[in-house]
Amino acid sequence: MQSTAKNPQEYLDSLPEERKEAMNKLRNSILEQLPKGFEENINYGMLCYCVPFSLYPGGYHCNPEIPLPFLSLASQKNFIALYHMGIYADPKLLDWFVNEYPKHSKLKLDMGKSCIRFKKMDQIPYELLGELFGKISPEKWIEMYEGAFRK
Repeated sequence: MQSTAKNPQEYLDSLPEERKEAMNKLRNSILEQLPKGFEENINYGMLCYCVPFSLYPGGYHCNPEIPLPFLSLASQKNFIALYHMGIYADPKLLDWFVNEYPKHSKLKLDMGKSCIRFKKMDQIPYELLGELFGKISPEKWIEMYEGAFRK
């Protein structure tokens, strides 16, 4: 379900009523907890939190026309998806998250490489996610991203 929204507010306004509260709460947590320097925008039809060109002029290697993505949030057909590239890039961060998740949720973790899926809006572990959002600065993300290309 890729959105055609032009900005974050338009994206949020277009959501079904049953998703608005959870999506707004997740967005607010991201905006509060994400270290300074990331920028909110719309890319790939979802809310994206990227390293702006002012910090990383080269942009994303897959498409240099867009800023370097770090975190994305989307309302999909059957779930809310949170894409966190730091979990994909840092095995220690992934281990921390996987070990902490059962302490914050009774549900089984539904996760792909960088995608965490939430099917039950009333079971989202906001406190844990807020902690996750604050763990990587834009500078650290650039270092990790560039390190992946040196391997």
